[in-house]
Amino acid sequence: MMRLAHPLWLGMAALGAVFLGVWIVRRRWQRYPFPAKTPWSGQAALTAGATTLAGVLAALTFIPLAAGLARPQEVLSRQTMHSEGVDIVIALDTSGSMAALDFRPSNRLEVAKSVISRFIAGRPNDRIGLVAFSGAAVTLCPLTLDHRVARELLARARLGMLPDGTAIGMGLGVAINRLRHSKARSKVIVLVTDGSNNAGELDPMTAAQLAAKQGIRVHTILVGRGGIVPIPMQFRDPRTGEIVTQIRRARVDVNPQLLASIARTTGGVAFRARSSHALAEIFKQIDRMEKTKFTSTKLVSYRERFGPWAFGALAMLLAGIAVEAAAGRTPW
Repeated sequence: MMRLAHPLWLGMAALGAVFLGVWIVRRRWQRYPFPAKTPWSGQAALTAGATTLAGVLAALTFIPLAAGLARPQEVLSRQTMHSEGVDIVIALDTSGSMAALDFRPSNRLEVAKSVISRFIAGRPNDRIGLVAFSGAAVTLCPLTLDHRVARELLARARLGMLPDGTAIGMGLGVAINRLRHSKARSKVIVLVTDGSNNAGELDPMTAAQLAAKQGIRVHTILVGRGGIVPIPMQFRDPRTGEIVTQIRRARVDVNPQLLASIARTTGGVAFRARSSHALAEIFKQIDRMEKTKFTSTKLVSYRERFGPWAFGALAMLLAGIAVEAAAGRTPW
């Protein structure tokens, strides 16, 4: 297999046409500085033809010269890279409390979606899956390398898409099921929630133990401050009957101890994000922790093949000089 080390030099071949035009015009001007008044003789025509041929040969010199400067190389051994990706499932809480506005200017869910989308875009060699949960859990996207599709499906996650509640155990259970048949050496779940488990048939710690048995690490992220936070709520106006949205302050229960226990049981790390900036930094830290491994199995070596092109250019140039000399002209 051949390759070019510096392919931009191939553009130099175009200079041959310019050189040929200048060569012919200058030779004719040297021979006939004023318009000829008599027809050409046979010898003059022969000389003109030889001059043109010499110019063509000199111009063609630029082609092998450009090829030689581009440095054609024969590939003797190819470098083969092996990437060992990480299979990651992100379990995202979409319960009503994720509408809290303590992550202004947007709510918790929209900020989390934005940060997760950037995280996905930064891991092109890993399979990513998405799970949404609130009172129930559902797969948004199975494990895939098509991150464009994964990010589009993430963007569709919304409040109220599932029954309300916070079924952390169910969210973990669906995420574990996505990784159950994974052949990757490294399997990770990133659990993003802002509450305490209050729904679902699967206990979170039971799910954590199941994940540990299958070699799945769970990193947990508790989003928000907890306690009393501003949340948009909808009410029916008793006078008009219309549905109106008002921002009320409501209490959101959190359980950092539960999330810490889940992470500890599976060998993961528990985080807490009290702001959008902190959430972004946490995902950067997880990105550094869960690195894709690359190994090189061969070294690359090349054999230079520019020599024949350089000798070809020299031979064509000498041929042009010889034709010009044979026509009774001195070289340029």
